[in-house]
Amino acid sequence: MDLLGMRTIQERIEAVGKLAERFHERAAANDEAGRFPFENIEELKKAGYTRLTVPKAFGGGEIPLCELVRLQETIATGDGSTALAIGWHMGLMMHVSETQPWEPSLFEEVAKAVMEQGALLNTCATEAQTGSPTRGGKPTTTAVKKDACWVLNGRKTFATMSPVLDFFIITATIEETGEVGSFIVPGNSEGLSVVETWDSIALKATGSHDVVLEHVKIPLAGLAEVQTKKKKPAGYLLHVPACYLGIAEAAKREAAHFAKNYIPNSLNHPIAELPAIRQKFGEMELKLMQSRHFLYSVARMWDEAGEAERSEMGPELGAVKLTITNQAIEIVDLAMRIAGARSLSQKSPLQRYYRDVRAGLHNPPMDDVTMMQLAARV
Repeated sequence: MDLLGMRTIQERIEAVGKLAERFHERAAANDEAGRFPFENIEELKKAGYTRLTVPKAFGGGEIPLCELVRLQETIATGDGSTALAIGWHMGLMMHVSETQPWEPSLFEEVAKAVMEQGALLNTCATEAQTGSPTRGGKPTTTAVKKDACWVLNGRKTFATMSPVLDFFIITATIEETGEVGSFIVPGNSEGLSVVETWDSIALKATGSHDVVLEHVKIPLAGLAEVQTKKKKPAGYLLHVPACYLGIAEAAKREAAHFAKNYIPNSLNHPIAELPAIRQKFGEMELKLMQSRHFLYSVARMWDEAGEAERSEMGPELGAVKLTITNQAIEIVDLAMRIAGARSLSQKSPLQRYYRDVRAGLHNPPMDDVTMMQLAARV
């Protein structure tokens, strides 16, 4: 399978769909053990998926956002943890390619590593003391210039995909200036360690552990960027609602399979023929339809917009995340009402979908922040 060599979006969606089927087969065991899906990530790398958002100048696919969210949704129908984990790498490559905040030579080094070695990267910005980075807290992780190097010390939480990252993009406060910088730290750096703390009941296989930095030295050129006070909207974050939309779709499929095959002895036909059950399926499909049109239309807006238009799209991006995450929760709830008490069985994937979609409430941007953005626009 060579996703880069495929000519059409539909070909790639079908190919990724086949991978998602295999991910689904492993999802229950990985969830139960809280085990990172190493095999899934490796299969995505071998298929060329992780190269799709690298610029064409380096041999990558440079796919648009609208295609990325469709592919991410497809992966999530197989396993939400895998989709959310790889989505951060995919989105970050897209974001840096579009905004070019790094020194060209630094970005070239990372892009070539992704293309030639299958390198993976993600930003590590969250800390226990600051909460969500979108709330504006300054990192307690520090960066100090010493002997022509940066020396980093601190601890990051929720470092998704940490078991396999080749580059950790660490946010830290520069002691000399008080500015917040983003530093590229190779995964094999001395003094960097991953502490397996991830004990969430949702998305248990994302490997979102703590990352500890103890006198980690990197070259001065490892400072990728210094953050400005005003953050620009980031379209790539739509990979987050795409993940929860895929989980909701998986819940619908599971409920449909159950309803078409369950015949209680009080009936002579499957429960799928009951009006009350069909009403719930109608509600689920309507919510899925609304969510998809909203997600894909805003993603397309982003693809077609210039820099000035994108700078005003924060409310749209936040509204998509808020809408889809909350509707995904409602869709999974409807699916569980159809399956009844069986949906609470450890053997049912519905109980996993129920836990996983709720994690979306805690991914940025938070619902209250989005509402304030929308109110400010009014």
